[in-house]
Amino acid sequence: MSIVDGPAGPEAGRSAAGLDAVDRAIIAALRRDGRMSVRALADHVHISRANAYARIGRLTEDGIISGFTARLNPKRLGLGTSAYVSVTIEQNAWRAVSGRLREIPHIEHFALVGGDYDVLVLVRAPDNTALRHVVLESIQDIPGVRATRTWLVFEEADGLGTQWDAPDR
Repeated sequence: MSIVDGPAGPEAGRSAAGLDAVDRAIIAALRRDGRMSVRALADHVHISRANAYARIGRLTEDGIISGFTARLNPKRLGLGTSAYVSVTIEQNAWRAVSGRLREIPHIEHFALVGGDYDVLVLVRAPDNTALRHVVLESIQDIPGVRATRTWLVFEEADGLGTQWDAPDR
């Protein structure tokens, strides 16, 4: 299930689930340090360890927390070339194209989007030769793909994102 497939929140038109201040503080703390122990997390948000375990379990069961992972530095891992690839597909080809995109090495993320293009793909490859292979020989070979356009990434930075522990997020 993708993050957009989950149940709607408590208010019509909102996709965020009803979270209280403690839930938001837990999410903020885990976003900063996913390796934080439950004891340290409980101390940080001023609740008992049992309450912290219960809340993390509920947030995970409800699909709000979908997993814990390490953030990697692609360049340090030898993936020095990154690009966004926009893909135009035939009408009703999304499911088939999605299935094939999941199988292509070096595709880190893709999304169905509205606008001039249908799919936006993030590719991280070791070099331009590997990027060329992904775009020209793998993506363009998928039945239903009509066209691609590639934008090389020169520099990346994280944005502020959602401040989960802010009172009026």
